[in-house]
Amino acid sequence: MPQSIALRPPSNRIRTAAMVALALALAAAVLAAGALAQGGAKRVAKEAQNATLGKTVLTSTSGRTLYSLSAEKNGKFICTASCLSVWHPLTVPTGVKPTGPVKLGTIKRPEGGTQVTYKGLPLYRFGGDTKAGEANGEGIKDVGTWHAATAPQVAAQPAPQPQPQPTPENPYPY
Repeated sequence: MPQSIALRPPSNRIRTAAMVALALALAAAVLAAGALAQGGAKRVAKEAQNATLGKTVLTSTSGRTLYSLSAEKNGKFICTASCLSVWHPLTVPTGVKPTGPVKLGTIKRPEGGTQVTYKGLPLYRFGGDTKAGEANGEGIKDVGTWHAATAPQVAAQPAPQPQPQPTPENPYPY
């Protein structure tokens, strides 16, 4: 004759732990949904000293030099179609705020997508740069000139000048 096994209801401690875990999971899901709805921010650029150019340039987070095209101003795109096979737009998902060492913005591309901008100019990576630190796209001319996006240089503060000190001969040196 088969024996029946009596199942005991879970203890209050187990039930409380399960409810706390469920509440934490629900809170995490709500926070994640809120971040997605707002778009959030994403670090897409950093800066690096480029020895070849002798300047501090903006790079992608993987260290690839970022460029802008001099002719792309006031929302006018020149680099479209076949140009995009060599010059790769730095993009972010719609609603995401790009961040980096400088103030970045976004612009809608003509074929769709959201491209990152610096000082109002769309940013690109050059297909001819095969590793971090290269700047092979600098100075290339076509319908404009491609330049590495340079980060502003912080001017060194001059050393403070010593202040005159009062002496018995000159109690008011100021």
